[in-house]
Amino acid sequence: MLKVQDLRCGYGKQEIVHGTSFQVNPGEFVCIIGANGCGKTTLLKSVLGLLPPFAGEAWMGDNNIHKLTERERARLFAYIPQAHTPPFPFSTGDVVLMGRTPYLSSMALISNQDRKIAWDAMVTLGIEHLAQRTYTKLSGGQQQLILIARAMTQQPKLIIMDEPTASLDFGNQHIVLSRMRELVRSGMSVLMVTHDPHHAFYCADRVIVMHEGHIIADGDPDKVMTRECLQKIYSTDVDVVNVSLQNGSTTTVCVPVD
Repeated sequence: MLKVQDLRCGYGKQEIVHGTSFQVNPGEFVCIIGANGCGKTTLLKSVLGLLPPFAGEAWMGDNNIHKLTERERARLFAYIPQAHTPPFPFSTGDVVLMGRTPYLSSMALISNQDRKIAWDAMVTLGIEHLAQRTYTKLSGGQQQLILIARAMTQQPKLIIMDEPTASLDFGNQHIVLSRMRELVRSGMSVLMVTHDPHHAFYCADRVIVMHEGHIIADGDPDKVMTRECLQKIYSTDVDVVNVSLQNGSTTTVCVPVD
């Protein structure tokens, strides 16, 4: 679905990301993890087509991303930022409907089919009761769910997220990530950037580890997010442990070691 080949990118003449290659397959949840400043967001901007690469290519199927128009890119993938505050107090329903923009001409009106697609997205996420609320008056977690519904309304092949839970409390982080996991189970593909290894352990099918602009590991979370790998990228002593839960299952967590 998404294929990145030897991508080099940065700002001005400074190269931040050095020859990265990876792919995201259909129905896969992929996390890119790494410390602050390692190049995660820079890589994401280039994949989104917002930052021209110095070298290399990024493809969605047969389409070279950097040769597409904004409208064409918006039909292939949707972007969910860390946080979003619109300049006007739109209703949440209108914010979700904005996801239909790539399919409308400048003079076109919203159709009943567009409204149904937006409504179905909200129903899928269980937030249809918020449709008439003012977006700017919602909690941070509710706003992120609205942005996910807007992304779904674009009907993309891939949803790309940059630290989507960075400003949320623990409970809302869980709600947002669990909703994204459910979408992947239904066939959606997700590429998410995070600095938190717990998020990757919780929701990722595959993890891409970045360090100083390079990809140093790519694979199953339990295999690539080892104690040695996490110590290297975060420059701190950590341990990776399995924890038994009350429901009988187990999960993996990363904890600092004094």
